[in-house]
Amino acid sequence: PGRTSRGFCVMADKACTLRTRKFITNRLLERKQFIVDVVHPNRASVPKAELKEKLAKMYKVQDDKCIFLWGFKIAFGGQRSTGFGVIYDNLNAAKKSLAKHLLLKEGVTTKAVGLARKARKERKTKVKKVRGKAKEEVRTGKAVTKKKKE
Repeated sequence: PGRTSRGFCVMADKACTLRTRKFITNRLLERKQFIVDVVHPNRASVPKAELKEKLAKMYKVQDDKCIFLWGFKIAFGGQRSTGFGVIYDNLNAAKKSLAKHLLLKEGVTTKAVGLARKARKERKTKVKKVRGKAKEEVRTGKAVTKKKKE
């Protein structure tokens, strides 16, 4: 039905062309980095999952989780998008150098669960009000409230 050569794909008669430019092989960070240009006439945008699939085929990547794409902007008038992409050699290299929010978005890592912002601030003000050993107890959350004498 459609050509599937380097960077060109046809899916349900809606074609998209994928081109990479400013391609750099960064050995220190164990990755390939590039700018992705996507031409998608008669389409609002192209899903990142589809783009990852095409890039994996173009650059012979076994694991799609090693491909990260972000910062896509659709050109005025539509039909063209430009974004940034990296392909890591392995997931450990990605975890070392890639921003935490991008790892979270891809589901590679999970968010550390802690106290809510308001709870942290309330604890901080409690710590300011006590002295000595009680300060450490409040800080660790082991503080026992004193009962009023009646």
